[in-house]
Amino acid sequence: MAKVSSKPMPKNFGKIKKGTLKRLVGYVKGKYTLKIILVIIFIMISAGANVAGSLFLKVLIDDYIEPLLLEPNPVFTGLLRAIGTMALIYLVGIVCSYLYNRMMALVSQGVQRDIRNEMFNKMQTLPLKYFDTNTHGDVMSHYTNDIDTLREMLGRSFTQLVQSVTTIVGAFVAMVRISVPLTLFIILFLMFMLSITKFIAKNTTKYFIKQQEYLGKVNGYVEEMTSGQKVVKVFNYEGESKKKFNELNEELFGHMYTANKFGNVLMPIMNNLGNVEYVLVAIVGGMLTLNGVTILTVGEIVSFLQLTKTFSGPLMRLAQQVNTIAMGLAGADRIFELMDEEPEVNDGKVTLVNIEENSKEIKETKERTERWAWKVPQDDGTFSYVEVKGFIEIKNVTFSYDGEKDVLHDVSLYAKPGQKIAFVGATGAGKTTITNLINRFYDVEQGEILYDGINVKDINKYDLRLSLGMVLQDTNLFTGTIKENIKYSKQDATDEEVIKAAKIANAHDFISLLPDGYDTMLTNNGANLSQGQRQLLSIARAALGDPPVMILDEATSSIDTRTEKIVQEGMDNLMKNRTVFVIAHRLSTVRNAKAIIVLEHGKIIERGEHEALLAEKGEYYQLYTGAFELE
Repeated sequence: MAKVSSKPMPKNFGKIKKGTLKRLVGYVKGKYTLKIILVIIFIMISAGANVAGSLFLKVLIDDYIEPLLLEPNPVFTGLLRAIGTMALIYLVGIVCSYLYNRMMALVSQGVQRDIRNEMFNKMQTLPLKYFDTNTHGDVMSHYTNDIDTLREMLGRSFTQLVQSVTTIVGAFVAMVRISVPLTLFIILFLMFMLSITKFIAKNTTKYFIKQQEYLGKVNGYVEEMTSGQKVVKVFNYEGESKKKFNELNEELFGHMYTANKFGNVLMPIMNNLGNVEYVLVAIVGGMLTLNGVTILTVGEIVSFLQLTKTFSGPLMRLAQQVNTIAMGLAGADRIFELMDEEPEVNDGKVTLVNIEENSKEIKETKERTERWAWKVPQDDGTFSYVEVKGFIEIKNVTFSYDGEKDVLHDVSLYAKPGQKIAFVGATGAGKTTITNLINRFYDVEQGEILYDGINVKDINKYDLRLSLGMVLQDTNLFTGTIKENIKYSKQDATDEEVIKAAKIANAHDFISLLPDGYDTMLTNNGANLSQGQRQLLSIARAALGDPPVMILDEATSSIDTRTEKIVQEGMDNLMKNRTVFVIAHRLSTVRNAKAIIVLEHGKIIERGEHEALLAEKGEYYQLYTGAFELE
């Protein structure tokens, strides 16, 4: 057996949070209240039919079968009628059972759909920090494993719970009617059974919660290794990756083993205790009758024994649902953890509006135009307008991702409208961090960033990002056609606008050569295209949005030299009349920048034009000449 890891866990690890069950009930209320009421009614009828059938055995034996045994010429008409009545009772129970199971399937699937929708909608509001600190596999585990365990609990355990409680109550009332002493004996035995169930269930729940936690970790690691298989193969990392996976898998196995050890032992124990109870009831009932403590007929004894099974059976089914309930609540807990994450703060009041193109004054219009303006609310309830020019100014910005280690130290720079600013420096120097702050993927802690004289914190994030185009080193293409992927930046774009953007990015030629052209389907992040072609589509997508400010984050680093020339031409077209921030490892792509910013450990150590920086023979000179040596 694997040993459970002794690594320290969070204080609340392995515990269900308070209010989890209450929140689940909240999803059922209102929308599904009527269905739940009908489900409960049908369950009660079904359970009542089951108890009534057991109780009817007394009538069947004492009033029909036993008298017929004493008659020389028995007439079976009454017996047949009684059997028909009994069959009708069970038939009603079967029909009600079918109805509540069918209805509960609608409820459980509906709740599952609602939670999944809410979870996905919430995920769209989360800041980038959440995805930087949680593995994609663990996030996906919420939509698969956690939702599935929740569905199991709602679809099966709820009905079993209601049916079991109803059956237990009904059987208890019926047993009291037959024999109070025997019923008291059953209650004493029941208390013994419940003490065992409580002990096992407590341990089962704890370890099933841990199982769900570690399942998310394993999924996260598998997702990372799957997406990085080329790197694994290139560096012969298979052995180490298997070793790390085995460590995680062993920890998961340890928790699963412990959880299922308690869970699987519960049913055999309960079944055997149920059989012992059945035998003891027969012995005790016989002794009470022989000693005159209670007088029971044959029918009453048979009926009581059957009711014992009817009474104990639900307890066993409840015990069987402990695992499902534990996993379902653990899954719900993880789902609600995601839903309780703090959403991205978007308190900016300044919005982006279209203004009339040919007007000398700034006049807002609802029609889509080539001119934009910032609509700034005033204290008196009016608005002022600032035309979008693309003037970016960063003032004394200091920033840390974790609140401990500063990534940027007192950085100040500006980019006038239409200027091209390049960031160069070693990996980790802070280049991408600056662009993340401009986009407000993270907010500035010290200092400020101004866009056309307006603090970006005052600008609505949606409108801010609408005015910023971005081309990343890692291309992200989605399942759909080439046309649909380009239209991500402007969903209402016409085909002509899509083609124009593709021509700007020099992507039109290769798209036209594809069998289905712009209707070519892309899957698996555009695996049917080359890396260069994927990057061209990414540039075309940015071009379609036609933003005044463009950020190119090492957009040509993964493209071959021949393709780079094609892309560079498209990028030059893209950068005309725009403010552009370029991050590049290939320093040949930043020679024509208005200003080159050299960063080192989050500080600006050099700035200036290409020729001036070369003449200084400082850090930029070393980087530039070193780059040429490598080429």
